Amino acid sequence: MRLLIIGAPGSGKGTQAALISEKLGVPAISTGDIFRENVRNLTQLGQEAKNFMDSGDFVPDAITNEMVRDRLHERDAEQGFLLDGYPRTVAQADYLDGILSAEKPGISAVLQLVVPDGELVSRLLARAVESGRTDDTEQVIKHRLELYHRQTEPVVSRYSERGILARANGTGSISDVLERALHAITAASSGTPSMV
Repeated sequence: MRLLIIGAPGSGKGTQAALISEKLGVPAISTGDIFRENVRNLTQLGQEAKNFMDSGDFVPDAITNEMVRDRLHERDAEQGFLLDGYPRTVAQADYLDGILSAEKPGISAVLQLVVPDGELVSRLLARAVESGRTDDTEQVIKHRLELYHRQTEPVVSRYSERGILARANGTGSISDVLERALHAITAASSGTPSMV
């Protein structure tokens, strides 16, 4: 099974990705983890990414795309994967289509965790306090949410048009969200996507 998980910052993507991948027996692949691993292993792409990360900039699509392509061709991803945090833009979605174009089947389902913006802001502010991150102010968080809506919602629309988008309510306990997410994935994989 080849899955994507999409959601705004603070929607619980990382938490749910780890749980879903364990339940389904596929690796959870996070772009953040890919960046850190490449930097730690001193790869050429890692060094290029580090320059952007150190200055607080987004890593350009060209670097991100290459890292994702390399990771998807590793042995543990041959039987499936759960991509967390990619694609975030239409250009990245196009690139992912290119990576998978020679392989059948393509993406089995795309899970979108849906959480109201007000709750996302509250979650991220609480997380910032817990982790001591002074850079996560309400203004910065709202800007990140605006970027998500502007850049990632068109990606969501694309997968919806393909009939593989599964939407799950991302509010409530972790176990409740997981149950809804698994149900939504099953529905989308069988061709009957719905909001759960």
